[in-house]
Amino acid sequence: MQELAQVLSIDTSLANLLVQRGITDYASAKAFFRPQLTDLHDPFLMKDMDKAVERLEKALSSNEKIMVYGDYDVDGTTAVALVYSFLKFLGAQVSYFIPERYRDGYGISLRGIDLAHSQGATLIIALDCGIKAVEKVAYATQKGVNFIICDHHLPGSEVPAATAVLDPQRVDCSYPYRELSGCGVGFKFMQAYCQKNNVPFDKLASLLDLVAVSIASDIVPLTGENRVLAHHGLLQINNNPGKGLSSIIKRSGLHEHRIAIDDIVFRLGPRINAAGRMESGTTAVDLLTAESDEAADEFSAIINDQNNDRKYIDRSITLEAIELIKQDTEYKNKKTTVLYNPGWHKGVVGIVASRLIETYYRPTIVLTESNGFVTGSARSIPGFDLYQAIESCADLLENFGGHMYAAGLTIKADKVATFIKRFEEFSAKYLTDEMLTPQIEVDAELNFSEITPKFYRILKQFQPFGPGNMSPVFMAKRAYGNGNTRLVGAENAHLKIDLIQETTPHQSIPAIAFGQSNLFQHIQGGKPIDVCYSATENVYRGNTSLQLRIKDIKKSNR
Repeated sequence: MQELAQVLSIDTSLANLLVQRGITDYASAKAFFRPQLTDLHDPFLMKDMDKAVERLEKALSSNEKIMVYGDYDVDGTTAVALVYSFLKFLGAQVSYFIPERYRDGYGISLRGIDLAHSQGATLIIALDCGIKAVEKVAYATQKGVNFIICDHHLPGSEVPAATAVLDPQRVDCSYPYRELSGCGVGFKFMQAYCQKNNVPFDKLASLLDLVAVSIASDIVPLTGENRVLAHHGLLQINNNPGKGLSSIIKRSGLHEHRIAIDDIVFRLGPRINAAGRMESGTTAVDLLTAESDEAADEFSAIINDQNNDRKYIDRSITLEAIELIKQDTEYKNKKTTVLYNPGWHKGVVGIVASRLIETYYRPTIVLTESNGFVTGSARSIPGFDLYQAIESCADLLENFGGHMYAAGLTIKADKVATFIKRFEEFSAKYLTDEMLTPQIEVDAELNFSEITPKFYRILKQFQPFGPGNMSPVFMAKRAYGNGNTRLVGAENAHLKIDLIQETTPHQSIPAIAFGQSNLFQHIQGGKPIDVCYSATENVYRGNTSLQLRIKDIKKSNR
């Protein structure tokens, strides 16, 4: 670590953070701090990529009609927007289709296939879905419609008999990076076409803003190839975003400061997602492919209204869900949360599951009714494989899919009670008390005096932050408020503090502690605290300043 610090001319505390990320020499540090598009893997290393490109070449040379089909969430709609836009640039006869959450359900739908067939499309490119659509692909084949599947979800026991199935999660795929988003897989497909057909890469690279939005919103690891794509996608977002993204950025109030991954996760992504949650994800693709400022503004206004509706509904359902939990006398003995209400809005159950984890911190599934079935979304806590737990109940389910930490499922109403029982029993075998206790992992102890301008300038270059490269969390002991502590926010729930330490009493640093107003009297009384925090920036009226975001506060031991 000392050697790395010397080679890079940085503090040992920063070198320690790099080592924790597996970066131990100059070469790996250079790749980390200066991600290059030339670092991207050869797309033809992905299984079936040669077949996919060959089929697309045939479709383009024969002027076949192509339908680009994608899931209704942010990853799916950005993927469709990217592939559709690039195929249009290539001169393809191309349309797009996004299934409706209530009408079609998740994944490939018969209606979508029938529509493609009726329109004369002979090739469907499926994005962010399709890896389990064995029967649907067979149905399409009977109608003379070929499939190229671009997915990143875990396959089932059988891979669909499509013309090509691009999915780095396939056990028989040796692609060097397995954690791409659905949009990322679509990007690699288009990259392969460019590579083989000598199409300038710059045109495809101009769509990296969409890839960055997908990576952030789908919460995939920000390591390896995703880090390269996100880094350059964020440059595109901040310097020259597409017209649709530019419009929704303004609606989100983000146009006056530099956009980071968190801004996409908490402000841009939810707005784009609202279209598919509330009505149709097609509106999101309409926005992201808009060719004029007027069209972009029209669609962003619609989506912004849908997002406001979504916020009201998910808050209401969350309150109802909390009441159900309070009424369950057995709840305290359970290790999971599974709630069912046939009247809940299908589009927000995933958000509600996430909100319940914030309150109760246990694997959570929220179910509602749709098209005669019970359907829902599941969310997990760190360390627990939710997908495995759901898979253990596969014989009860109509279908399911997802990841370790997020999944969706469909089940018949008469099997819900059995599913709840078995899901709890399976999960209880693996969930320990430690896993069910929220924990904050601290990267290092760091006194406020060490946060110099140079330190923070280098720390910012650790971005983009996300899973696999989280914003570092530091700890400082025996800190004090300098007398300028105040309650802020709705219902005075948050603390604004100017913090000092005994070793540097004249050097204060501003901090914000969300939801920790209970310690106001302790801090205001001049008593010491231990804090864990991350170093962030506060943007106010166009001015940017360093601010600590307090993760947790403890009263210092005497």
